[in-house]
Amino acid sequence: MRIATSQIFDANVATINRQWASLLHLQQQVATGRRVLTPADDPVAAARALEVQQSQSVLSQFRTNHDSARSALGLEEAQLSSAGDLLARIKELAVQGGNAALSAADRRALAMELRARYDELLGLANAADGQGIYLFAGFMGTTKPFGGTVDALNATPTSEIQYFGDDGVRKLQVAAARHLEISDPGRDVFVRIRNGNGYFVTQYAATNTGTGIIDSGYVTDPTTWNALPNKNFEIRFYVDSSVTPNVTYYDLVDTTANVSLLTGAPPTTPPPYTGLRVYEEGQPILLHNQGAEPPFDLGGYVVITGQPANNDLFTLSPASHQSVFKTLAKLIKALEDSTATNDAARAAFANDLGFALRDLAQAEENILRVRAAIGARLSELDSLSETSADLQLQYQQTLSTLTDLDYAKAISDLTRKQTDLQAAQQSFVRISQLSLFDYLR
Repeated sequence: MRIATSQIFDANVATINRQWASLLHLQQQVATGRRVLTPADDPVAAARALEVQQSQSVLSQFRTNHDSARSALGLEEAQLSSAGDLLARIKELAVQGGNAALSAADRRALAMELRARYDELLGLANAADGQGIYLFAGFMGTTKPFGGTVDALNATPTSEIQYFGDDGVRKLQVAAARHLEISDPGRDVFVRIRNGNGYFVTQYAATNTGTGIIDSGYVTDPTTWNALPNKNFEIRFYVDSSVTPNVTYYDLVDTTANVSLLTGAPPTTPPPYTGLRVYEEGQPILLHNQGAEPPFDLGGYVVITGQPANNDLFTLSPASHQSVFKTLAKLIKALEDSTATNDAARAAFANDLGFALRDLAQAEENILRVRAAIGARLSELDSLSETSADLQLQYQQTLSTLTDLDYAKAISDLTRKQTDLQAAQQSFVRISQLSLFDYLR
């Protein structure tokens, strides 16, 4: 077999080039700390590493969303915290307004401060974030959600604040299968608030002449109340002046069916007072029959203090929704219109003040409910962030297993390759010097 000198050179050059390439590859691995520099190094590990890196990228976006959601919820919670503090101050002013030592001018001064508090509360409800998106406008983030004035709210008994947003709840994806609510519509926070005790609303008749003051009432059995076919009732008072001292009776009337719950017959003005109950100031007026006939049970009771006059009446009607702005407007009107010229006027004012405090408590409870929901979401974000951190560590460990370099082995291979390259170079030098002419004498 004849071997040309060019073949020897080509073969040695090719061998040295391969050695150099292998050595350079090892040097790159040592420099980067990665075993897999190209898919050709380990196709299976490279494909798996790509999947893990994609998962890391998605996880990184979720963690960015966590921060965004936490920021949005934190801003909303701060506004609601301020609203809660403001409602607490409003309640203090309402209680102060009930002080019998205050004059009408003093109460009007309190009403002036309450007007300022109304504007402050409206400003909180119309709060926006740093990008100009209104927090409580639902999906209509660029529309100011609330508009109205105290005087407009008191224009008619049923007038309400204007809400220009919608009921949309903005969400942000914080996990593969979780879209977290990062806003609450203003209607749910400030408008859709149950009045009364949440089940029924107590009210006095404008024609009352006595000093009776009714509280908000209590529902001891919500199931029973909710199952009632009719939910409009009156407590009618009658004074028997034929005896000394006078005895005050009351009747419970289902106004929808026009029947006395105590007698089972259509209500009539006594005497006789047969079947009616004797009124005892400050004692619960039980809204059930206590085992007597005819049977009825409304599932609750009310308490009336003071002394109702003959034909005074109080009503119980189903609870509805009333905005916190309407509640505040009613309170302001009660303070501004307070004259307390006689016992009946003082009782009416006391009733209005009690109703305002009752509805303010409902508004406070509703805001606390929303804040509790925000707290639950923030807690969920903390849990998701912890889970994300654990996943990130797991992904890093998986990538390390797939692509990281075994330095001990790599350095050993690098040393061996250097030795191989040196041997190849030296042998090539020796072989390249061989010639037939060296053997001719």
